[in-house]
Amino acid sequence: MTITDRDRKALQLLGGALLIMGVIYFWPDGAATAAGPMDADSPVLVEQRLDRVRRMMLQVPDKEAALKAAQTDLAAREKGLLQADTAPQAQAQLFQILRRVGRSLPQPVEIRANEIGQAKSFGDDYGEVSVAVTFECGIEQLVNFLAELGAQPELLATSDLRVGFAREKDKILPVRLTVSGVVARKLIPEKKGMQF
Repeated sequence: MTITDRDRKALQLLGGALLIMGVIYFWPDGAATAAGPMDADSPVLVEQRLDRVRRMMLQVPDKEAALKAAQTDLAAREKGLLQADTAPQAQAQLFQILRRVGRSLPQPVEIRANEIGQAKSFGDDYGEVSVAVTFECGIEQLVNFLAELGAQPELLATSDLRVGFAREKDKILPVRLTVSGVVARKLIPEKKGMQF
């Protein structure tokens, strides 16, 4: 078998290509990492991570103090929640507060009728119960009643107030008042059925 000039040139090219591939494959790793990205365990990166952790650790006492202040403020505000085991019990408590406020006035207001409203959610963490009451009183008594209601420690709000025409002789007004109170979210029943 004879080797032609063409075969000799092809073998020379193949030998040169193998030599170049061998150099690339067996080249030492130290030279490639010096020019490439830093290793995750390099001293520079470890020091940067340590500095970042130290800065975060210095912020912890400030954040703990802010958290403690927020928790104290929340506890003080939540003292005004109506405390009950169920929503109807909270509504009964709200009705009792209205009766107590009406009786505590210099000229007492007698709460005569009530209507229980639907318990509903109030934001993500609380619920709202409401009671509508009717009574008759003078305008001064109504103003005093609303002022005394606003001074109660419970979280209460007037959600509806309807005042009828006064009787001419004694100037007594028929009043329908709806008052809402804030309760814990666990007292509000979950809505069942299809929700969109």
